[in-house]
Amino acid sequence: MTTTRSRRGFLQDAFGFSALGAAAPLGLNLSAVTQAAAQSAGPGYRALVCVFMSGGNDAFNTVLATDTSSWSAYTTQRKPSSGTSIALMPVGTASDSNASGSTPERLGGVLPIGASSRAANAGRTFALHPALAQLQQMHQDGRVAVLANVGPLTRPTTKTDWNSALASKPVKLFSHNDQSSTWQAFKPEGAGEGWAGLMGDVLMGLNGQGRNATDAQLIQRSFTCMTPTSLGVWMAGHSVRPYQSSLTDVAGLGRTGKIYDSARLQAGVAAVMGKLNTGGSTTVSTNSLFGVDHQAIVQRALQASDMLGSQLAPLGTGPWSTNGATNAWNDPLLQYVSPVSGATRFNQLALQLQMVARLIDTNRRASLGINRQFFMVNLSGFDTHSGQIAGHAEVMAQLNHAMAYFDRVLGAMPAGDMRSQVTTFTASEFGRTFTSNGDGTDHGWGGHHLIMGGAVIGTEVYGTFPTYSTANTSGVFSSPDQIQNGVLIPTTSVDQYAYTLGKWMGVSDSNLRSILPNLSQFNSSSYDLGFMRA
Repeated sequence: MTTTRSRRGFLQDAFGFSALGAAAPLGLNLSAVTQAAAQSAGPGYRALVCVFMSGGNDAFNTVLATDTSSWSAYTTQRKPSSGTSIALMPVGTASDSNASGSTPERLGGVLPIGASSRAANAGRTFALHPALAQLQQMHQDGRVAVLANVGPLTRPTTKTDWNSALASKPVKLFSHNDQSSTWQAFKPEGAGEGWAGLMGDVLMGLNGQGRNATDAQLIQRSFTCMTPTSLGVWMAGHSVRPYQSSLTDVAGLGRTGKIYDSARLQAGVAAVMGKLNTGGSTTVSTNSLFGVDHQAIVQRALQASDMLGSQLAPLGTGPWSTNGATNAWNDPLLQYVSPVSGATRFNQLALQLQMVARLIDTNRRASLGINRQFFMVNLSGFDTHSGQIAGHAEVMAQLNHAMAYFDRVLGAMPAGDMRSQVTTFTASEFGRTFTSNGDGTDHGWGGHHLIMGGAVIGTEVYGTFPTYSTANTSGVFSSPDQIQNGVLIPTTSVDQYAYTLGKWMGVSDSNLRSILPNLSQFNSSSYDLGFMRA
């Protein structure tokens, strides 16, 4: 079948496609064609929120082992007899407000946390960075857990394996882009599907409940994985394609149903953009893949924008905003106090989590029938090759404030306390070196991470916390967990981390084994790391 089409009509359609502008990243992709069967899961809403710490977080100064031998090795390597110290102060040290912001004395002592119930931690004591006071309290309250020494692994790996050219290891270690992708998708840069997106493929049939078939399909493919910031491969699946909002709004065609304050213009442009055939003298086949896919993308984008935009909770109302604060950048709730300067600063991570809370609430307001969702937010500034003490303290303070803010918001949601339904966890492309490069640290491998939520079994350090040692005159570390520059060989894999979170989301063991490519190389009794309630 063909139809005639004028040159003017084609240009009108081309203009309409470009006019999507900000609506272009709505996450509605040409390849989103696969319908996944619903996964058997318990009732009720659950969501995972990934806080990705871009740049490679210095885990050694995030979660610290403070038992005598560990602290001795730590200070030996990070507090040289002369030069710049990147070692934090011991537990109980008062902060010195007169000290320079680039010194550990300014921050005060590390904050002790408990971890006494697991035999693996016998004889060890632990603490958090001085800027993580609110997370320390939530750890004590049982809503935050620590996972020690996790990273990409293809199989359990020893120091002997590391020194063997024949042993299997992740490729392109120590590379920012490749290890970011490996954390999210188990492949280096260029991967097309991440483990959240693949879990979303399995679970998306639980979404769109109570909606007609067309709406349900749109909700499943577009709203199962969402982000208010840049898209990450972690959220891309076969059928699921992540939906990208802005930091404060939903991208759409015009504003409040108008373009240039005209509802007729908005309706006209929407009609043109959604058409495949407009009539005229030019013949275009309806079998044109570009034409058909273009029409489908535009129509779904407009539908998604309409579905979310009119129901997104406004700024300036609780619990996510200070009442009346319609400009998020001026909202006191989104501001933190810098531990370096003492100044009050805006926290963009808190803004991202504010948008996540508003998107979660839109499920209720718009009756979208969503039961499983994945969100991703990002905090940059972790590539601390220099200015380690001040730079790392600044991002630690932002992380602390934003996660505590999100915990409070979830506890006061309009639908009721949702902290047990939303689990937030940290990730980063790699840890950093134990040794100092003079005023900072370089790229590493294993690192420690935080998990927050009402379903988290907190007040504990999970996994196997590494043994720390000092380097001999040849720069060799005696610890079985440390290689050159004191870099940690992970003792827990990203696959196990993902398995534990995916199991809580309701993904079956068989599907998790399929999604997580290296899982079978580990003992099945250690798949579930134990930090989540059923």
